[in-house]
Amino acid sequence: MKFVQLAPSWDSPVEQSIDANAAVTPTRRRWWLTAAKLLIVVALVWGIHGSIEKALAQLGRQQWRPGDIRFGWLAAAAGAYLLGMLPSGLFWHGVMRRLGASPGLYTSLRAYYIGHLGKYVPGKAMVVVLRAGLVQCPHTKARVAAAAVFCETLTTMSVGGFLAGAVLAIWYRHQTGALLLAAVVMVASGLPTLPPVFQWLARLAGVARGDPETAARLDQLGYGTLARGWAMIAIGWAAIGASLAMTLKGIGVAGDVDLVGDLPLCLAAAALSVVVGFLSLVPGGLVVREAILLELLAESFSEGPAMVAAVVLRLVWLVAELLISGILYLSRPAPPRTGRSASNPV
Repeated sequence: MKFVQLAPSWDSPVEQSIDANAAVTPTRRRWWLTAAKLLIVVALVWGIHGSIEKALAQLGRQQWRPGDIRFGWLAAAAGAYLLGMLPSGLFWHGVMRRLGASPGLYTSLRAYYIGHLGKYVPGKAMVVVLRAGLVQCPHTKARVAAAAVFCETLTTMSVGGFLAGAVLAIWYRHQTGALLLAAVVMVASGLPTLPPVFQWLARLAGVARGDPETAARLDQLGYGTLARGWAMIAIGWAAIGASLAMTLKGIGVAGDVDLVGDLPLCLAAAALSVVVGFLSLVPGGLVVREAILLELLAESFSEGPAMVAAVVLRLVWLVAELLISGILYLSRPAPPRTGRSASNPV
């Protein structure tokens, strides 16, 4: 069963344990790799099942009928969410290329979308393991891919915090607690992405150890790359805000939702809930995301519809992630056209 390629590197405890036992026979090594992949699958299934179970339990406590659902709007919400993730995936691909890695664009995006399932496993480390493993090949080192994951993820969170704070400061200044929270998470996630800080952290983690070319490229990762990332990812967050607005229309009990007029509130609510949920380290941001969404949406849509929207949004996003991951996993990248082929392709 091929799920993800794990190679010895600093970014995975499983990989480190296998590397420490490098003298084992090839057969025993294959058993270790198979066992590691099976553990990853089990962890993913367990985390996703728990997220679905708790979301359905929350829905059961609300006075809401599934017959109110407008499935067309929920399908559109799922599409908007997947589209909103795309700019971050493109930024991750670009950072890897800047650091000297050369994965294909499809390979990078495939790994990016599948890697999102790792956030439902406690600790968030599974995201790094999945993404780095799925792009690793002779021209893409796992530690470089993992460093790019941290750069992309924290940049995405920082942009989300900034946009949420800007919207709240302009239109919802009375939400002082949420505004302060947005400022804190923006700084906390954005500081490590500043080029001098990121370069120092990457060297501390050994990303360029023994590799002068990667070290030189790390020095070239400057503010221009970061600025382009901010511009791209801001568009992605707008699409994710639209996904929340479409979900509000899709649940059928939130009144007359204006996709344009309510977009700033939905953008702020979606961005802040995702960012705080991520920084909480709770698998999938469970409960944390719902609490933020309830706080920001209840004023405009009342508490009941706000809670239903928060829970349905989680299910819509989860189903979208499962569908795109399944499709991309079955659609493996084409083998390299050069004479050199990647070992153990995923």
